[in-house]
Amino acid sequence: MKYWFGYLVAAIIGALTWVLQQFGARFSTLIDMVYPYVIRTLQGILAEWSGSVDFLLWQLLAVALAVVILASLVAVIAAKRSVISWGGWVLSALSFVYLLHTLVWGLNYHAGPLSDDIRMDVAQYTLEELVEATEYYRDRANVLSRQVKRDDKGYVDFPEFETMSSRAYMGYQRLVYDRSYPIFAGSALPVKRLGWADMYTSMGITGVTFGLTGEAAVNPQIPEVLLPFTMCHEMAHRMCIASERDANFAAFLACSVHPDLEFEYSAYFMAYRYCYNAIASVQTVAAVQAASDVAAGVEDDLYRDLVNYDNFFRTNKDEAATAIADSANDAYLRTSGETAGIASYSQVCDLLVNWHIQEVVLPSIAVEESRFDPYDETQVDISDIR
Repeated sequence: MKYWFGYLVAAIIGALTWVLQQFGARFSTLIDMVYPYVIRTLQGILAEWSGSVDFLLWQLLAVALAVVILASLVAVIAAKRSVISWGGWVLSALSFVYLLHTLVWGLNYHAGPLSDDIRMDVAQYTLEELVEATEYYRDRANVLSRQVKRDDKGYVDFPEFETMSSRAYMGYQRLVYDRSYPIFAGSALPVKRLGWADMYTSMGITGVTFGLTGEAAVNPQIPEVLLPFTMCHEMAHRMCIASERDANFAAFLACSVHPDLEFEYSAYFMAYRYCYNAIASVQTVAAVQAASDVAAGVEDDLYRDLVNYDNFFRTNKDEAATAIADSANDAYLRTSGETAGIASYSQVCDLLVNWHIQEVVLPSIAVEESRFDPYDETQVDISDIR
């Protein structure tokens, strides 16, 4: 029995984690009312603490944990102790870390959707509405693509990583004070460079946020046009917006109102990509024709950035490493309460289309409608009134 005691401890810790997850799913309203606000404050404290150093503390701790595990294995083998028993205690330690993560950040997956916090209705939409939204984002991206700074070869030339990171909070600041969205009143500290960037690039990973240390990090190797959007995406996670769909939409909102052109262009560039990919994924004659028509309206600068974006990930990703990373991420998201798994990233299109309808289409219709005047003979026939 003593050889299996570590596994028993791991099972007990795993059961506690499962109970927490079930509690979050069962009482999601209660979680939404209390948990994110408490944890957002905690994340701010942790971000201040971990922000005292430039490197990622969680990566240092991960290396330290790996060294301890390896050293303990060597010691167990040298002392001719049971490797089976050792494996149980390693599993229990890892289970405890995951339990802490669930307590400190993970239950955010059971909080309400971002659309409720910003008072936005999300409804089903037609292909025509999707196409109209995609054309809107494409046209805005076309305009901004001509305004951002470019190098001699025509590629975007954004400020260095630290400069953009230090200014990323400005979009969220506008959402809080100008739009009255308190959901975005989290830590405004800059995101960090993601260490071991080559490894993460090979797996197609653009950023990581680790709740136990309050650190939001972005892969510095990704295309420049994606950097501002990803910075705001990871900041959204640190603000306890756990859903990938909602974090993407938060990044769009923050970048779209940002005072810097680089952030605004990144917002509409990514919005166009998500919406266009949604059209392209529909295998009907109407959708195929719509995708072709929309793509035909892409101007040279935007087209160059789209091609550069696709080429980067196609040439730098390792298929085997990416498959492993995607499987692990999908399993983590589903276990945490994100039922759609990694497919949740692209679900931001639902929010983008509804945002376009409510913020662009409906206001324009309201402006076009003339105000009713009962004394205006062109609106009311008053000839028979005595």
